[in-house]
Amino acid sequence: MRRVCFLLKVRAERAEEYRARHAEVWQEMRDALTAAGWHNYSLFLREDGLLVGYLETEDFDRARAAMAATEVNARWQAEMAGFFEETTGRRPDEAMRPLTEVFHLA
Repeated sequence: MRRVCFLLKVRAERAEEYRARHAEVWQEMRDALTAAGWHNYSLFLREDGLLVGYLETEDFDRARAAMAATEVNARWQAEMAGFFEETTGRRPDEAMRPLTEVFHLA
């Protein structure tokens, strides 16, 4: 299982709304993520909008592609797009770039 961590930037003025939206993630979105191979998926949000995502998956590219192929992901990404800074015209899920792991204590 590969550990994946990524950063995105939520607009600070929308951080509370972003938190509220994630308190009630659609069950069909949760099911799609699990089916696509996203495990132990967590999001952490700092007050200034820095978003840290973490997940475990066998193959991140394959897991992202599996989600991109779902209708529920298209709806979710369309609703979430306005929350983010610096996605340069990409959907938030397309803007995720894994950080390089430099240490892991097992």
